[in-house]
Amino acid sequence: MTTRIPTLDIRRFDTERDAFVAELGAAYREWGFAGIRHHGIPQALIDSAYAAFRAFFALPDAVKRSYHVPGGGGARGYTPFGVETAKGSSHYDLKEFWHVGRELAADSRYRAVMADNLWPAEVPGFKEHALALYRALDDLGSRVLSALALHIGLPQDWFADKTDAGNSILRPIHYPPITADDIPNVRAGAHEDINLITLLVGASAEGLQVLSRKGEWVPFTADADTIVVNIGDMLQRLTNHVYPSTTHRVVNPPGASARAPRYSVPFFLHPNPDFLIDVLPSCISADSPSRYPEPITAQGYLEERLREIKLI
Repeated sequence: MTTRIPTLDIRRFDTERDAFVAELGAAYREWGFAGIRHHGIPQALIDSAYAAFRAFFALPDAVKRSYHVPGGGGARGYTPFGVETAKGSSHYDLKEFWHVGRELAADSRYRAVMADNLWPAEVPGFKEHALALYRALDDLGSRVLSALALHIGLPQDWFADKTDAGNSILRPIHYPPITADDIPNVRAGAHEDINLITLLVGASAEGLQVLSRKGEWVPFTADADTIVVNIGDMLQRLTNHVYPSTTHRVVNPPGASARAPRYSVPFFLHPNPDFLIDVLPSCISADSPSRYPEPITAQGYLEERLREIKLI
């Protein structure tokens, strides 16, 4: 095992495909995490989106709460501070967040399970900047999935028609300043992600830690031009744990650093709601029998997990 989570140059997918696929696949088999640099998303796009998100979180609490959808499970709009709780934890996370979903065509068959987006009227440009970042991360995620498909013997485009209308989520997060010492809550409790893969814009701030196979918490503070991409539970299940969904958390910084806010923007890439998560035959062997003999739809699995983390 390496002692450091690898960061790879995704341009090599075009110039050294076989070597890049092998290295990326090995990184995910060991860590479930990797950094992706030279990803092609302009820094100006990221900065503009972050500015809009900060402007929203700076609004009065009553204004933010007007965009909360009771009973919506946080699927769209605003989720207040003190709601989401990591699975198995008795303490809520120290964060508030907003959810941007896919913009659906009027005749989409997924309208019954994917709500329309909400947009804060108080922040000019929020919609445009959020959707631009959403599309850029969706495209980058598709490239990563293409490489992962090749690594396990699937066609490069295997995921394309299974994620083209996925219930993917862009989640701007605000972790407010921590004003009390010795509290039991952390910014994000130890958890695994629900989806196929997560792309994180903003891991350049300290706090993200990844649980190694040895049981050690390994800090992962990426370079500013690096997007962190990790495996989610849906892909772990689909690949029979060939790609592990690794436990991670966001810890509270020490001392005066805790008094500063933290922002991050993960993009949770999901399959289409009716995609059947059924273990791939190529990931089953005599030494590794199927861990999940019963398939489940992506939407069914999502709802099951949202109940566990107290969003529905």
